[in-house]
Amino acid sequence: MNTPKARTIVALLAALLVVAVAYFAVIVVVARHADKPEPEITAYAHGKSVVVKPFMYCTVHIENNTLDLRDCDNSQSISTVSVPAGYPLQLSLPSEIVDAPWQMVLVYQLPDGTAVQRMQTHREYPDKARAITIDTPSDPRLQLAGVEIQLPVPAKDENGNEGFIPHAIWSIRTAA
Repeated sequence: MNTPKARTIVALLAALLVVAVAYFAVIVVVARHADKPEPEITAYAHGKSVVVKPFMYCTVHIENNTLDLRDCDNSQSISTVSVPAGYPLQLSLPSEIVDAPWQMVLVYQLPDGTAVQRMQTHREYPDKARAITIDTPSDPRLQLAGVEIQLPVPAKDENGNEGFIPHAIWSIRTAA
């Protein structure tokens, strides 16, 4: 009588082991193929920090010498951090930005509401800088209104004009 019970228990344990191995295999496959999260920037100013998600983030594909920016996430997310006049804005950059050529557009607002843009690139900072500091004017009449970090790719339009277009953008509004 003990033998059939022992066989049943062994069979149940073997079946349980097969199910457990299959479950573990499925978890490993799903984890390997899970989408990698989009890179984020951390912005810090005047004692506050915010996580900056991409405004736009596209996967770059080249097909037949043609740039194809598909698989775009156009969330148009804009983060806000208060940066009073004279205080710096500090950005912590992820490796996806640090390891690529990037550019930054600084937008300043004059007292009459006119916007003035200034462009900076990765070349103006130490090689592979993970943290950058943007000094703001101490004159409250010249306010830093926003910052945009872009990852550009070379492109050619229908007329053959060459230039750069961003495939990823992070946008920060710097209201005081």
